[in-house]
Parts: sequence; C-alpha cells; structure tokens
Amino acid sequence: MSFLVDTNIILDIVTEDPQWFDWSSSTLAQCSEEGKLWINPIIYAEVSVGFSHIEELESVLPSTIFHRASLPWEAGFLAGKCFLSYRKATGTKSAPLPDFYIGAHAAISNLTLITRDRGRFKSYFPKLNLICPS
Repeated sequence: MSFLVDTNIILDIVTEDPQWFDWSSSTLAQCSEEGKLWINPIIYAEVSVGFSHIEELESVLPSTIFHRASLPWEAGFLAGKCFLSYRKATGTKSAPLPDFYIGAHAAISNLTLITRDRGRFKSYFPKLNLICPS
C-alpha cells in the first residue's frame, strides 16, 4: 500500500498541534508500517513556509521516510476539471487550490490520502481512498 501524506498531517506533527498531534502521529506511524509514504512538490512547498532553510525542511521531511513523487500530468488535468466544478458551484477562488492537485495526484496514482480535510476531498474525489479522523 502507498499513502500520499497531506500537508495538514505533517504540520500537526511539526507544530505539535494540541488537538491533532496524537491522531496524526499515530496514523502516520501505522501507515508507514503498512506501506510507503509519499509527498509531492505542492505538499513540500506548503510545509516549507514554516522553515527558513531547506536543510531544516529536509530534516523534517527526510526522503528515506517521505518518498518524493512528481505530479502526474493527468493529475493536473483532473485538478482543473475539479476546480471547474468548484467554480460552477459558486467557488470564489480564481486559481486551482492546492487540495485539487493533491487529491488528483492521489486519485490518478491510486494512493490512499492521509488527511484531516475529508469534506473537499470527498466532494470532488468521491472514489478516493481516504484515511481521516472519524
């Protein structure tokens, strides 16, 4: 099994979020025993905001644990289609949100997405396998 790790899970652990640290860290540990953990450039970029130097970021996201995956071109297409649906449903953003790319990447690559954001992913990627808090 392979898992795409959403940004919020990593940030819960890095920031030791009082509400989500336990759930995110135990879920990530369990998933790492069951298969590979993946991130993509969008997740990497979102996590990087909290760091001054790339070396700090790399120590938090070692490639031996968080395998790197490029965003497939097909995921870009799917993200665009989901964004179009969002806009037609009165979405206010003018450019595709990172979640559309992350969800599309997981869907196209048949990865289970570990996230706390069930709503948007279930709305726009109803067949996507998710691991979320209950």
